[in-house]
Amino acid sequence: MPGIDECLLEAMTLPGARGAAVVEWISGLALGTIGDSPNGSHETTAAETAELARMAAEQTAFAAPVGRDAGDGAKALPVEDIVLTTPSAYHLMRFVETAFDNGVFIHLWLGRDEGNLALARIRLRDLADRLSLI
Repeated sequence: MPGIDECLLEAMTLPGARGAAVVEWISGLALGTIGDSPNGSHETTAAETAELARMAAEQTAFAAPVGRDAGDGAKALPVEDIVLTTPSAYHLMRFVETAFDNGVFIHLWLGRDEGNLALARIRLRDLADRLSLI
């Protein structure tokens, strides 16, 4: 199972990858970063993306159906990923389900001309499933 650094290195192998981070969405703290940041500061980007992730995860409009769980009795996150597009980029945030807390996501920034959003979603899902935070 890859750790944070290995996960980020693997994310950067995706076509069009410009930068990536593993972020704790409650505090907005970047647990690891690689590559460039959309606004020049990985810390600021982590805080801003965490605000978006927190908003999506906590809204009842996106809540999981009643009784849905993660398969082991734990509540599943209501949101799997968030895709935000701009004229020049894709931002993909994939939530990571963990045994101790569900407050972590992977943020991948892709150049729109070179990036493949479908491939990135598939590979990021795989990375999030394999990521070891222990």
